[in-house]
Amino acid sequence: MADDQSLASRFEQWDVVSSVGLTALVVAAGRAVDTHRPDSLISDPYAESFIAAANPEHPLPVRPTEPKDDSEDETWQMMSGYMGTRTKFFDEYFAAATDRGIRQVVVLAAGLDTRAQRLDWPEGTVLFEVDQKLMIDFKDEVLDAKDAVTRCDRRAVRADLRDDWPAALEAAGFDPTEPTAWLTEGLLPYLPPEAQDALMRAIDERSAPGSEWAIEDFTNIGQQLADPAFRRIAANMGVDMSQLIYTDERPDPAAWLRDRGWSTDVSVAIEVAKSYGRDLDTLTQRLNGQSYLVVAGKP
Repeated sequence: MADDQSLASRFEQWDVVSSVGLTALVVAAGRAVDTHRPDSLISDPYAESFIAAANPEHPLPVRPTEPKDDSEDETWQMMSGYMGTRTKFFDEYFAAATDRGIRQVVVLAAGLDTRAQRLDWPEGTVLFEVDQKLMIDFKDEVLDAKDAVTRCDRRAVRADLRDDWPAALEAAGFDPTEPTAWLTEGLLPYLPPEAQDALMRAIDERSAPGSEWAIEDFTNIGQQLADPAFRRIAANMGVDMSQLIYTDERPDPAAWLRDRGWSTDVSVAIEVAKSYGRDLDTLTQRLNGQSYLVVAGKP
């Protein structure tokens, strides 16, 4: 694994208020908003603290409020609907995977994920969080200040997914002979097709029989990026998504996995939300609502 200095010279590095790092802050804001909704699907007591500590240039909503104008209304809709839905879906995925006996968990591009602190994990669960050093350091500082209690054996892996992250993961104690529950949430659009292929191959090769893998698949990301409302929302948050997202054609993740012997269960976000008693607003349905939430299993 390259040291931090050589990594910085090879790859763009970001903190929590720049580039891809800022999108992690946006996701945390979404969890904060959902936590405070009267019909909340999740509870994240730390999400709001990340926003306060980062103090982004463009303020992010953290509680349900009455919007002051149409642009704030669009932002509020997106923050209040989809993020809670996808977070609950993947929370339930981990609960089901550990119920089936999996005790090794890997969250790639973990960002400001707080599942190690939020969820109840069975004894013996080891959870690896892989992300850049600046992101993990910021998260740990905020969580330490909140006296957050980690409910599993959490191991932070400070590695760039464009570098030799599998070596860093194994150095942290990952055992490729043990079944693993993987998560790639909000990640694939930020990778060019060749990097997505390399990442998926690396996961497949390190997945013992009985492993599971949950994926958020933004199948219509190019259409989203072209939508004026999406661009306005991103601008309101201070994110230039056109500089971060890759819209090149790439293999369908579920089909890719099936070709390699995995079973797949594919759900559409709109229908997942309905199963939780939540009707996504029209704008969210047009944008993120068509995303696929995939759960795969390796025999």
